[in-house]
Amino acid sequence: MEGDLFTGVPHFFHAAEERSFRRAAQRLGLTPAAVSKAVLKLEERLGVKLLQRTSRSVALTPEGTQFLARCREAMSSLQAGHEHISRSRGLPRGELSLSVPFILGRVVVPALPRLAARYPDLSFRVTMTDRLVRLQEEQIDVGVRVGAREDSSLISRALGGSRWVTVAAPSYLARSGTPARPEELARHTCLQFVAPSGRPRSWTFTDGRGGPPREEKVEGRLRIDQGELMLEAAVAGYGICQVLDFMVGERLRDGRLVEVLARYCADGPGLHAVAAPERARTPNVKACFVFLVDVLARAERAPARA
Repeated sequence: MEGDLFTGVPHFFHAAEERSFRRAAQRLGLTPAAVSKAVLKLEERLGVKLLQRTSRSVALTPEGTQFLARCREAMSSLQAGHEHISRSRGLPRGELSLSVPFILGRVVVPALPRLAARYPDLSFRVTMTDRLVRLQEEQIDVGVRVGAREDSSLISRALGGSRWVTVAAPSYLARSGTPARPEELARHTCLQFVAPSGRPRSWTFTDGRGGPPREEKVEGRLRIDQGELMLEAAVAGYGICQVLDFMVGERLRDGRLVEVLARYCADGPGLHAVAAPERARTPNVKACFVFLVDVLARAERAPARA
């Protein structure tokens, strides 16, 4: 029993806090099915039901509410322990060099004051680029990556998952109508992101019935290699575009953009931070990894659709 004391607890904690297996999976860098399975095993081990599950939501049982309160107390104590050890072994100081893709820049950079306030002796050098930065050669402490790990020699920290979200401005939809199926995009103005390889990215959808993701080729009247500028064109009513959920949450909340084809929404690439092994154990990089996990967990995303 002692060896199983913590098994499944992080999965329950995040699912309970988020009221969603999907969002818990994003925070843990797992699949929703893996989170649900871990919570089920925890419930079996405890002999009580902690969460009530429906097709659209997750709710706490009375026992789950009590257990979540205990988990929060434990997490608070654990965080205090981490901070004590950090203080005893040396605080981050000097320059932290960070490489961030353009699509994550507006998420990561505005949050840097929080890290600066916590570590007054830490300064930052940020490189914004979509190319694959060679960390050691370019003297970069931490790289933030979207997609599969390309170098197994680097130390990696999962930052969660993502979803592909298809959006357009209300003005465009009023003028051109709302597509009901991905196949109807052929009759719409599509805005395409051009990958660093120089090729326009195909769009990704499911079949709307839980099937595997599939690619849909679209023809774009605007092709652009900067995701934020593509979103500004969409806000201006130029056409429909597909982006990752963390890029568009604020614009959906304030109504500048509207999600379309939500039924066909597909999971996107994983997000992770990487560092060279010789730097990964330094206080600067450790603090940066913790910071990035928190930033991506807090990022305002497009709401998940059941």
